[in-house]
Amino acid sequence: MINWILLGIGISLIVFGLILLFRAKSKRNRIIAIAVTVIGGFLLLTRSLDIIFGAAISEKLEFSMWPERVSVFGLSVGVTVVYMWVAMAILIVLALVVRFTIFRHPKDNPTGAQNVVEVIVESVGSYTNAQTHGTGEMLCSYILTIASLLVTCAFLELFRLRPPTSDITITFALALMTFVLINVYGIKRKGIIGRIKSLASPTPIVFPFRLISDIAIPVSMACRLFGNMLGGMIVIDLLYNALGNNAVGIPGVLGLYFNAFHPLIQTFIFVTLTLTFINEAIEQT
Repeated sequence: MINWILLGIGISLIVFGLILLFRAKSKRNRIIAIAVTVIGGFLLLTRSLDIIFGAAISEKLEFSMWPERVSVFGLSVGVTVVYMWVAMAILIVLALVVRFTIFRHPKDNPTGAQNVVEVIVESVGSYTNAQTHGTGEMLCSYILTIASLLVTCAFLELFRLRPPTSDITITFALALMTFVLINVYGIKRKGIIGRIKSLASPTPIVFPFRLISDIAIPVSMACRLFGNMLGGMIVIDLLYNALGNNAVGIPGVLGLYFNAFHPLIQTFIFVTLTLTFINEAIEQT
């Protein structure tokens, strides 16, 4: 009975909101009319779901640090690994499309899509060079690739898939690549002996502590990215579970933060830390 009453209220609010919207002459009245219509639409949708399908059954919500495992060609892998392959395939296809459409006949004076792509590449290149003081020419492609991969992995959650970055093994693999680059650039700039000496600067007493600190870099970066991405996934799942049939629009709006804005922040942090640690490895002491 309550559902039918709320359904009637929802329909009434929609009708009232639309009438108010057509008659509104000021911006304030239009905002009020839109708000009333949205509230009415929310009541209409949620109560209709309850009436048609019945109240949502509360289920036990469980989370696991380790993803489910699936068999791929007889090989047991985590489902997040499969989703990582999907993200990689998406980026490869997108890169091929860009190469053979936008850049098939590149223009000297770029316009449209070519201009957008070049602005993105130039922006990443400028930021990379600024963070590594002009030594990041070769890093630009890696930074742009790793950023694109992290964002694509995060957006997979919009399709109710577990993002690969919520798997500690994958985030550790990404952080390990950063660790390798730190030492490759450090050795390239200073040599093996110079790299070791830099860890013993300004006094040999700090060498073991600097060594432990460097080894801890991939662990800290992996845990930071993993914890933030897993936390966002858990919040969205909790909302869906708690709201039941009322989960109309609300998780979607919050998902714009946890599946879009939040991953962009984490991507920026991961990229910035990568460049910062590389810069520390190549700077002269």
